[in-house]
Amino acid sequence: MALLQISEPGMSAAPHQHRLAVGIDLGTTNSLVATVRSGSAVCLSDERGRKTFPSVVRYCEDGRVEAGADALKAQKIDPINTISSVKRLIGRTLADLSKETHYLPYRFGNNERVIELNTRQGAKTPIEVSAEILKALKARAEESLGGDLVGAVITVPAYFDDAQRQATKDAARLAGLNVLRLLNEPTAAAIAYGLDNGSEGTFVVYDLGGGTFDVSVLQLTQGLFQVKATGGNSALGGDDFDHRVFCHILERADLSKLSEQDSQLLLALTREAKETLTTETSTTVQATLSDGHKVDVTITCQEFHQLTQHLVQKTIEPVKQALKDAGVTKADIKGVIMVGGSTRMLHVQQAVAAFFGQTPLNNLNPDEVVALGAAVQANVLAGNKTDGEWLLLDVTPLSLGLETYGGLAEKIIPRNSTLPVARAQEFTTFKDGQTAMTIHVVQGERELVSDCRSLAKFTLRGIPPMVAGAARIRVTFQVDADGLLSVSAQEQTTGVSAQIEVKPSYGLDDGTITQMLKEGMSNAADDKAARARAEATVEAESLMDAIKAALELDSDLLEAEELAKIEADITALQGSVENGHADEIRTAVTALSHSTDGFAAKRMNRNIQRALMGQSVDSI
Repeated sequence: MALLQISEPGMSAAPHQHRLAVGIDLGTTNSLVATVRSGSAVCLSDERGRKTFPSVVRYCEDGRVEAGADALKAQKIDPINTISSVKRLIGRTLADLSKETHYLPYRFGNNERVIELNTRQGAKTPIEVSAEILKALKARAEESLGGDLVGAVITVPAYFDDAQRQATKDAARLAGLNVLRLLNEPTAAAIAYGLDNGSEGTFVVYDLGGGTFDVSVLQLTQGLFQVKATGGNSALGGDDFDHRVFCHILERADLSKLSEQDSQLLLALTREAKETLTTETSTTVQATLSDGHKVDVTITCQEFHQLTQHLVQKTIEPVKQALKDAGVTKADIKGVIMVGGSTRMLHVQQAVAAFFGQTPLNNLNPDEVVALGAAVQANVLAGNKTDGEWLLLDVTPLSLGLETYGGLAEKIIPRNSTLPVARAQEFTTFKDGQTAMTIHVVQGERELVSDCRSLAKFTLRGIPPMVAGAARIRVTFQVDADGLLSVSAQEQTTGVSAQIEVKPSYGLDDGTITQMLKEGMSNAADDKAARARAEATVEAESLMDAIKAALELDSDLLEAEELAKIEADITALQGSVENGHADEIRTAVTALSHSTDGFAAKRMNRNIQRALMGQSVDSI
């Protein structure tokens, strides 16, 4: 019998040749993974039908790593080893977090190059934590799609700097994902809206997530998505609204210093209260703390708006700047696309509507729109799109340049330059006989290097000795479609050159990433054995507890020899739990089960007799 081969619209002619690619919205609070099926982008669900994946990772006592909903459940009871909102930490240093660490329930290491979070499984970087989230999303996608992924488009906030972008790619590498492209979140949202609605004109994407705020001005025309300007704040999001309400509750309840567990409990309840106030006029936060102190605070919607109105206003300033950078006015804006779960807050909607003089667009789920747009882009980059091709032009969010004499920052690539981009500029020596030059690459809008972010340094050697100002050194900056930078320098008369792919000094270098990957593969067998042992231990302890309870009630049913045998097997099992491997524990469990078979039968007979006592045969 011949098989009929059918291909869906927008897919390759042979379904078996369709390349599996996904879009991943790696969010602060929740993450999603989406793909294109039958020509439409859809978010993938887990076995219980849940699309959102909590961006939470827990390092367990038995060596396991939990991610997602299971980790979220444990956050209140194990806050130190349960990491959430890690997106706010990725690509940053302790110095960057100096004002934030006091309310984060983690134990930070002293590494100045990269943030370390001390857990029961050792120090973990935000890159490693993010990798666990990406591993789980990859597994969900491959199980749902029934095959291996060729790659993923991962979204990042538009205002993520080079360090944060590189750290995100490093996390994907650790998770075993091939990154087809890093895509700005507002741009991903515009793709979803542009393709779904056929929209054309100038749009603003207002993206307020759990940990970051982005705004982009985009020009949408047939087949072209051009980002005109972008801005935002990578340290402003829904978490800040939660923290403001949290502080208010502490004041109302007359509380000062809390334990880590109590802080995490109240933060979780605060987050729930904030979500409730998006639809209700008031809510009550009630809790009993570890010291017995009871918290009972009612918050109205009006109070919540007053407490957090300044945070909403902090989002409007980057909006004004983005409009100015794009050379447009509020009157030129055809629509305002709302992205991110935090845009559900009523006073956020009202502030945006008041500023632009129009009702924001909400006809796509603000939680899913970024992942859907990323999936469409992934489908194109994987080579599945055969018609209706379109062009995406993104921009770099911050200026890139280098340090010149006197500690000044010379901008080579200005912010909002369309990607990919390459720019070159010539420099010279400032000392007679100078034979080397250190190239210090910086990022930022300030004039002094000390006010910008240092990205990398490298040295060009072999410059022929000349009088100051005679040498001609051409420095070229190249930024790829992911927003990642490479820099090269060449002395024009001799041709000597040097170059560097910019890896921020506080990120993870290739050697570290490679070592982590090797450790992950080499420890795979040990990790599997540890998991098997943990499962066997749980089974053994459950059996021993049940038998000990039964002996307390009915040990009189046993002969002395039978009792001694059971007690000896319990002792043997306990020894295996303490010192043996999984197979030894399971063998001891089997032995104890066999030695108690007779005891179980005697107990059953006794219980039947107890149940029938005082009843006649006729009544049964």
